Amino acid sequence: MSNYFRPISISLSPNVEKDDVKLALNLIIRPWLWTQRRQGSAGQGAIGELERQFRDYLGVKYAFSFNSGRSAFYAILRALQKTDQTAFAKSSGVLIQAFTCNASINPVLWAGLEPIYVDCNEDDFNVDIEDLKNKITQNPSAKILVVQHTFGLPANMDEIVNICKNNNLILIEDCAHSLGAEWKPASAEGFGVAKKVGTFGKAGFFSFSRDKVISSVYGGIAVTNDEKLGEALRQVQGKMGFPSLFWIFQQILHPILLYYFILPIYNFLDLGKIMLVFSQITHVLSKAVSWQEKRGLKPNYFPKAMPNAMAVMALNQFSKLDRFYSHRKKLFEYYRENLKNTRFILPQENLQSKQSYLRFTVRHVKASEIIYESWHKQNILLGDWYTTPIAPFDTKLEQMKYRLGLCPMAEKLAKETLNLPTHINIFQEDATRIINFLKKWN
Repeated sequence: MSNYFRPISISLSPNVEKDDVKLALNLIIRPWLWTQRRQGSAGQGAIGELERQFRDYLGVKYAFSFNSGRSAFYAILRALQKTDQTAFAKSSGVLIQAFTCNASINPVLWAGLEPIYVDCNEDDFNVDIEDLKNKITQNPSAKILVVQHTFGLPANMDEIVNICKNNNLILIEDCAHSLGAEWKPASAEGFGVAKKVGTFGKAGFFSFSRDKVISSVYGGIAVTNDEKLGEALRQVQGKMGFPSLFWIFQQILHPILLYYFILPIYNFLDLGKIMLVFSQITHVLSKAVSWQEKRGLKPNYFPKAMPNAMAVMALNQFSKLDRFYSHRKKLFEYYRENLKNTRFILPQENLQSKQSYLRFTVRHVKASEIIYESWHKQNILLGDWYTTPIAPFDTKLEQMKYRLGLCPMAEKLAKETLNLPTHINIFQEDATRIINFLKKWN
């Protein structure tokens, strides 16, 4: 499908392949399958099947699907409030790192809780342990710690689990970037048996958004091994209902329009760009982040349960997880080999972890200039995570209850990081083109 006008893209539905488009075309003409419940005849009941496969894959007792990762996170918070109402009064604190997306912050606000921002470290972009300890001491209202495995690099779960135990904090794992990633807990003899991220805390949530490890345009899952929380999640999911049929139609249409129309002519007289913007303005396609979310508000299509059509799409992507992983890892290693001994600061390796290789994240003092030139002159769309401490760039930080200076390292990294694509539609010749472009900045 490559041609001169199709961009090297990092976020425009990058995981979509021909079979995904064929599946979307099949679904769009069969609307009776869009909102099927768990049970049904052959070809139906994809919701229950997706949840079952996720339970088996992670080795957890409970998995509940939602129409986005943020809906899954919100459902976890609501379920926790149901199971421990005294502990989660209004304004209870949630420790959560900066250098993230507003999709991670908004569920906290929507649940009536207070985000307490923790800085990140420059080695793996995850929570800074020392700043976390300080913020716990300074904020006795904190009840929950949300750990983000940024860019698919697992956080230090040994230290984090111990901190949560010692401070009576409930641990929630944000695994939006890290499906398939693992951490090996340390033991007296060395590293123990690896555990998948999402299984260390009381709960975890995953995202199937358009630019994640697997994609169904929107979608997510909440998981837990806790029986009370599992039952509460079941109840919360049951009360949410499905998003509207039109919203479901938008998500099914998304891979079709991107694959056949927008991307092939993206840079031809800017026709693809114009078509994409027009489709979003007219609501033919949905945006990844709505204007309401940039202001801390809740759009009417969140939070909802996952409809059957999107579960069908997610299942197809989930079946390709191992192939996606191998492809991402190969490209990750290719970038590392060809960018070593340059001015770019490369991601660190950790023997205790297996990462998801969602993106190859590098640092450079002129990252913003590199991103600008790649987008506007080279037709290489790089680096849209994260250019501000809470992305996207036009998020109203005051509405996120964040003020500049709270997390200096997150703010510094936002000016220095750029991401290179590793998804299934990036080939070695594409990576070579990116590397050659970047070496101009060496």
